Parts: sequence; structure tokens; C-alpha cells
Amino acid sequence: MDPLGARSQFVDIQTLPTWQQQLGEDGEEALQEKSDSLLSQQAFPSPFPFRPDINRKIMLFTGDIALLNCTAIVNTSNESLNDKNTVSDSIHQLAGPELRDELLKLKGCRTGEVKLTKGFNLAARFIIHTVGPKYKTKYRTAAESSLYSCYRNVMQLAAEQSMASVGFCVVNTAKRGYPLEDATHIAFRTVRRFLENHGNSIEAVVFAVSETEEVVYKKVLPLYFPRSKEEEKACLPLIPADIGNSEGEPVVPERQIRIAEKPGTLEDDSEEESLESDLGQVGNHAFARMEGDVDKQRKLILQGQMSEAAMQKQHQRNYNRWLCRARAEDLSDIAALKALYQTGVDMCGRTVMVVVGRNIPVTLIDLEKALLYFIHVMDHITVKEYVMVYFHTLTGEHNHLDSDFLKNLYGIVDAKFKKNLKAFYYVHPTFRSKVSTWFFTTFSVSGMKDKVRYLDSLHQLFTCIRPEQIDIPPFVLEYDTRNYNFSGSF
Repeated sequence: MDPLGARSQFVDIQTLPTWQQQLGEDGEEALQEKSDSLLSQQAFPSPFPFRPDINRKIMLFTGDIALLNCTAIVNTSNESLNDKNTVSDSIHQLAGPELRDELLKLKGCRTGEVKLTKGFNLAARFIIHTVGPKYKTKYRTAAESSLYSCYRNVMQLAAEQSMASVGFCVVNTAKRGYPLEDATHIAFRTVRRFLENHGNSIEAVVFAVSETEEVVYKKVLPLYFPRSKEEEKACLPLIPADIGNSEGEPVVPERQIRIAEKPGTLEDDSEEESLESDLGQVGNHAFARMEGDVDKQRKLILQGQMSEAAMQKQHQRNYNRWLCRARAEDLSDIAALKALYQTGVDMCGRTVMVVVGRNIPVTLIDLEKALLYFIHVMDHITVKEYVMVYFHTLTGEHNHLDSDFLKNLYGIVDAKFKKNLKAFYYVHPTFRSKVSTWFFTTFSVSGMKDKVRYLDSLHQLFTCIRPEQIDIPPFVLEYDTRNYNFSGSF
């Protein structure tokens, strides 16, 4: 307790200016000039439009996060929750020794996940602990996804616990090597998308930074939280090409790469450029023209007049159509099922994608949108070698995808999907599912049967993928423990 009449060291966030109120500091005239010079030929809307209702929830605070009286503040730590960094040290010092005792009971935290404790002697009622990724260029995609998970899981927990306000530190500490500006883009778009989609109950989000970090934060904030129509226009050309999906989850730039079949041929190159230009329009004209082209090409195929190279090019064009649709359509309802997601890497360093069979309500969802979502998520993953883990655990008849749908999906996807898939781990299969999969991989698709591996328990999966590298649904863990714990699998 502070002595009577003494000024509290804690900071009341109600006294902080909102991001919307800080507009005057940057100068409207400079923004207008920048807008006029950069946007004279721009005619497309910003993916992050001016939203004063959201801006009033955002605050930028230069100082010690441990002093904020938010409902919860964020602590960045390591997987043992005992990291020594400026943010953690300050929080521990003010919270008192009870915090350290509480953290010992939690037994650590995985990268990208969050753990909750009381605030003890802090002004904040709660502390949300999260673990940011170690950044290595080789595993940039995994690091991006993990950092996204940090911010997303904090916001999710705040909403679930009906927290009115949350204070974010800079999760990516310097010693973990994550480039500050790259990480800031992920932080802002994740918070922005969450506030758009799920943030009605959250009244304030405070970003607490040091003086060094403040420069970067003030530079990037207007891109995702423009404070006027003029600022929205001025910042539009500066927004990165990859703005993530509908929830802000990162999509890497490599997804844009297309390799010409005959790089030395000018005619082919110009044709591909023309095609990409049309596809970028995503308009009726491009689709109508391509649709007619598809019919013409199919006729040539039936007549045996099309070469293999031409068939491959036609298949690529067809896939590009699907990819353009996937990028343009709102697939948030499919994403909410959490039936397909990226996790860590296997023991060979390959990206791991997870499919949860029980989370696919086949009879209730639009299967075409499901196909679009699969393409949208997987396109940038498949440019490199990857593996898939399918949890068949506790699936019912209403979760089983029709073989015609799977065959159609296999026929649509790009060649890189098939070439770079190195293993398909089928976890907790039943006898019936093994038989149907065998028939499907033997008679309906080629080249898949040798990649399928049936795993009866998670113990077998962990010989290929370390436990800390894969996020497993709780019901799968419970089922596996119940059915295999007594057989000596663990």
C-alpha cells in the first residue's frame, strides 16, 4: 500500500492517450501530401481500413510494462518460465516472490503458448506468460507462425477471461534474434484482426515499449491502425504483400513464386506474365476467358492432340484459378474449425501440417470452401518439403470426407503439393479406415501409398516428430493415454 498522500508508481491506463488521439502529433498536411503522391494511381481498398472504434482501444506506452494497471499484462519468457530479460526482471521484482513460486507449479510453457498467473503485488490483476520463438532464417516460417500464436493466444485468453484491458510487451526479445520490424508487423495485424473479429469485450490494448522500440512501433502502427482516411491512403503502398489470412496468421512471400516451364523462351515468359496479370484482377473477364480456354483444352486432351507440357501448363492455370479464389474469399468459418494447422518441424527439419479428422463436420460445411481453405493454407507450405499428420482419433461417419472429394482435391492441387509431401502419418487408424485408404491410394491416386504410415499411438509418432514440435488436441492426448498407457507405449 502506498502511504497516504504518496503518488503511486503505477500508471493508470485511463490517463494514456489513445492511438486515435495521437493523430495530431504526426501532422495531417504531411499525410495528405504523401497520400496525393503515392495514391494517384491506386484504386483498391486498404485491407486495414480506418476504424476509429478500434483505434480508441489502442495505446502506445513508452515505459515499464510492470507499472501498467491493465487487467492483465504480458510477460515474455523461455519454455522454463525463468528467463532473465528486462521485461521479466521488472515484473518479478514488482510482483514479489509469490510469482516465482506460482511459475514453478506451471511446469513450463511451450513456444507460442500462454500460461496465466495472478499479478500478486502488481497493479495488473493477472500476468499472461508467453514464449516467443528463437529466430533462424532457415526456419523463418515456423518462427512467424509461433510469434503469431503468442499474440493470438494472449488475445484469445483475454477474451475468454472477459479481461477489459491487456498490456503487451515486445514478445520477441533481442536475444532470441527476431528482427524487430518483422515481428511488429505480425503483432499489429494479429491484434487488429482479433479486435475486428472477436474483440468486442476488450476495451483497451496497450503496447508497452522502450524508447528504441518506440521508433519502430510508431512507424508500423499507422499501417494497421490508420487514424484517418488520409493516413489510410498514405499507408496503403507501405503495407507488406503478405498480410496473413483472415486472422492475421502469416503467409510467406514464397507463395507468389511461379517457375516458367521453359525459362529461356521469351514467348512462354510473356504468356505467363499476361496470365498472372489477368489472375491478379480476379474479375469476371479473366475467369470467363479461362473457363472457355479450359473447355477448349479438355477437348484437345480427349482427342489426344495436347502434349504433356501443354497439359501441365493447363493444370497450372486451373490451379491458379483456385488459388486466386482462395485468396479472395472469406474462409474464416472454415478456419474456425481448427481442422488444419501448421505446427513445428519433424526430425529432418520439414514443416509439419496437422489435420484433425474430428473437427471436420462434412455434412455441415461447404466442401468447396473447405477445398479453397486447404489450397490457401498449403500453397506457401508446399514450396519446400513437408509432412502431414492426420489424427483419425474419435472420428465418426459425419467426419469422413468422400473419396470423390479427395480425388478432386488431389487432381486440382499443384505438382509441388505431391512432390514435396514426404510422409503422411495416419494416427489412430481403424481397420476400416486402413482398408478404405489402401483402396484410395492404390486405385484413385498415384504415388501416395508409399508415403502413408499408420501409427497406432503417439509414442510411434514421437519417433518421427518430437513432442515439443507438434500441437496435439487435448482429446487426442486423452484418448492415447487411456488406450495405450497401459500397454507400455509410453
